This record gives sequence, structure tokens and C-alpha cells, in this order.
Amino acid sequence: MDTSSESKLPASSASFWLASTEVSSFDKLTTDLTVDVAVVGGGITGISLAYLLAKEGKQVALLDAGRLLNGTTGNTTAKITAQHDLIYDELIHHIGEEKARLYYEANDEAIAFIRNTVLENKISCDFAEENAYIYTTAEANIAMIDKEWKAYEKLGIPGLRADRIPLPVDAKASIVMPNQARFHPLAYLKHLIKHFINNGGQIFEETTAMSINPGSPLTTVVTRDGTQVKCRDVVSCSHFPFYDVSGFYFARLYAERAYVLGVKLNGDYPGGMYLSADSPPRSIRSVSFNGEDLLLVGGERHKTGQGICTMKHYERLETFVRDTFGSCEIPYRWSAQDLTTLDKVPYIGHVVKNEPHAYIATGYRKWGMTSSTAAALLLKDMILGIDNRYEDLYTPSRFYADPSLKTFLVENADVAKHLINGKLEWVTREPEDVRPDEGAVVRVNGKRAGAYREADGTLYVVDTTCTHMGCEVQWNAGERTWDCPCHGSRFSFSGEVIEGPAKKSLKQIEY
Repeated sequence: MDTSSESKLPASSASFWLASTEVSSFDKLTTDLTVDVAVVGGGITGISLAYLLAKEGKQVALLDAGRLLNGTTGNTTAKITAQHDLIYDELIHHIGEEKARLYYEANDEAIAFIRNTVLENKISCDFAEENAYIYTTAEANIAMIDKEWKAYEKLGIPGLRADRIPLPVDAKASIVMPNQARFHPLAYLKHLIKHFINNGGQIFEETTAMSINPGSPLTTVVTRDGTQVKCRDVVSCSHFPFYDVSGFYFARLYAERAYVLGVKLNGDYPGGMYLSADSPPRSIRSVSFNGEDLLLVGGERHKTGQGICTMKHYERLETFVRDTFGSCEIPYRWSAQDLTTLDKVPYIGHVVKNEPHAYIATGYRKWGMTSSTAAALLLKDMILGIDNRYEDLYTPSRFYADPSLKTFLVENADVAKHLINGKLEWVTREPEDVRPDEGAVVRVNGKRAGAYREADGTLYVVDTTCTHMGCEVQWNAGERTWDCPCHGSRFSFSGEVIEGPAKKSLKQIEY
């Protein structure tokens, strides 16, 4: 392969989905409101659920703390597949064969729903059926592929065990899952938004839901600005649940980041969607939209706020792209954050058992396109009082000692370690040492702080203590954000909340 470099990585992070799609904007909620259902979170889960409920004649208000589709949905790789890494052998051992089969069937039904919605409504969103491959280039990992293939056979999952794959990589073993798909998620969701509005739905942006006051017959959602939404049912689709009273979701979820490059190849692409079972994993798929053809190459996952300089992850992906596909142009780079549950199955259902009209959907583990659609279909049935066979599988109140107990102990020990290490860190830099377009941990009046200097010289100094539970945030150079290594909260360089569980901004320090 010709590995000569013809371009550099883009200076700033920008998602192709967001750059190629114009999404309508909506006003902030300024007055109290009464509806049947309040849906909090304007990503694919919230929009899909709001769309489904409005079609059923429900009055629905959709609230988003920022702009619609600017969170994980706008930064996904958008694979529509039930091949969620090497998961089925693991699920059989941890939750049993019956529930493992239900997990596949729920995601397979989600694929069918998206396919039917696209075809019936003639949505132009680059929808295309693709084979999904999981493969390894390491002899030592062939046994993992074989175990997963046996799980496919046991569960009746259609597929094929093969050795080679169409990509120019030295694959030793692979599993093919046919009839999967890919699409442009924002182009698809623009259609759902339009139909939601046409069915009487209401959308409010820049409206941060802060708390719930349960009541009978109506529950009240209270926003940061004090406006209230009274409703029979409320659903948190806000990535990290905005309502976490007695659910302890901060201790039952952990956050990871992963990275994507949008690549223009000089040669042809053989088709298909790919994920390596090796470490670090590599995800590959193509997109063709509005005359632009790109290859999306992802991977390099790590816990939020932890690890090496985040730009190094982009650079490693770039090396992989050039080594594998040769000379190319890279016009886009971006990253996304995902939450994982204790047993790797999403939490979808009642927030807690004793609040029958408060629901959540979270913990998709990077497989949000099918998981979110499965969540919307399940929550729609629960709100309408319709029995759904997936309710027990996804219920947030479940607990499997294996693997949940071990994961709980490991993850919370990791939180404790970073909490302590952040407090003990010795910092020597001063704010005046920070160069243009650089962020760093500094010392101000003897205390730890964070400084970022814009290209024009404007300096921002913030208290680095996360407003969620007091861990010390770390600088993310790739995205120019402050990230918490304990529970995954993220803040802009000037301190505003980007992702929860934190609800309050970092305190700005006058300097």
C-alpha cells in the first residue's frame, strides 16, 4: 500500500452527520405546559419515541438541554445491526440462552422497523443493506470468534463463519451477519421530527430538565429556568438519566469515548460493515450522501477523562487508515461518548419500581441505532399499557450477580482511585504559561484549576472540581473540553455542561 501522507487531520472536531444536515431549530420553553407525555432528550431515542407516541394520538412535549441531535446521535457511526461485537456467547453465560435470544430478536425487530419506516415513507437517508462482519487478524483470537459462532448457532442467528473478508487486511477468522444496514441518522430523524410536529408534537430546545416531582394524576418536570411541564408520563432519553433519585445510575453506568475519521479514499471500497475483535478495535463502514462518498473509520475507545492525550487516538486511526487503504484525504474527525451498564444490556423501563410513570433508556454501549429504536418501541408499549416481551430483559431494576457485582466493584474502585489521585496531583504550571489554543491544569492561589487560551489570547480559567461528585476533571485536547474521569461528565473550555451526570457548570475563576 502507498502510505504517503497527503493531508493532515482537521484542526477541529466536526461530525459529517452534523456538517451535512440542516436541522430546524426550536424555541426555548418559557411557559408552563401540560401534556400526556414529556420526553427528555433530543437524540434518536427521544425523537423515535415522541414520533411513535404522537402517532398514537398522545400529546407529547420533547425537551432538549441544547440542540436536537447534537449529542451521541450526531456523532455515531450509525451502523444498524444486531452484531454488537462479541456479545452473544457472553450473554448466554451471564443472563441465559432465552434472554440472549430475546436480545437478538429485539435488535432484529428494530432493524426491521427502521427499514420499513424508510421504505414506506421514501426517506432519502442513504439507507442501504450491508453484511456486517466481525473479524480478527490475530491467531490468538480465533477461539473467541469460534465461541461467538457457536452462540449464533445455539440462538438460531443467521450468519456465516468465514476466514477471509473483503477488506485488505490479513483476517484469520470472521463471522458474517447478513441483511444488516447503514444510513444517515440525521436525515432519517429529520423525517420523524417533521411527522411528529405534524401530529401535534411540541419541541423545546435549550430547555434543561432538572428534576421530577411525582404526583397523582400528574407528574411535574421542573426545568433549570423554573418552567414546569405537567404530564402523566415522563421519559429520560438524555443519555445519562437526568433523574437519578434512588436509582444510583451514576454507580451502575460507566462512560467511554471513541473516535471516528471521515476518509475520502482514492480507490474503491468493497462494501460491508466491519468491526475487529482485536485490541484496539477498528470499525469501518461507508457513507454516500449528497454526492459525497466517505469511509468512516472508528475505534480507540477509552474511559472518559482517562488515558493518553486524546489527539493520539485520532493519529492512531490515521495510521491505520493509511496503512490499510493507502493515500487518502481526511476531511472529518469527531468523537462520541457512550454509557455501558453492569451487564452490557441497556437499561430501558421504569426508573425505579415505585414510580410507574417515570421511565429511562440508557446504556447502549456504542450500539445506539438498534438499541434506541428497540427502546422506543418498548417504552411506547409500556406507556400505552401494552404487554411487551422485552420488558423483563431490559428492566433497570434487574441485577445479575455475574457479571454485575464484579463490574460494580471494579468500576467504583476506579472512581475512588481517580477521585483520590485528582486531589493529590501536584501542579506547577500557571495560567500565563498556557499558549494559544492550549488547555492545561494549572495552579491559581495554591489550588488546582483549569485554563484554556483561545487563539486570540482570551483566557478562561475554571475550577476543575466536577460539580457532580467532586472528582477533578482532565483536559481533552482533541475536543477542547474538560472531562471527568469518574462518571463521564463533560464541560466546555469555559465550564458549561456538555454531558451529564453533572447539571451545574464548572465555576469560573477570575484571573
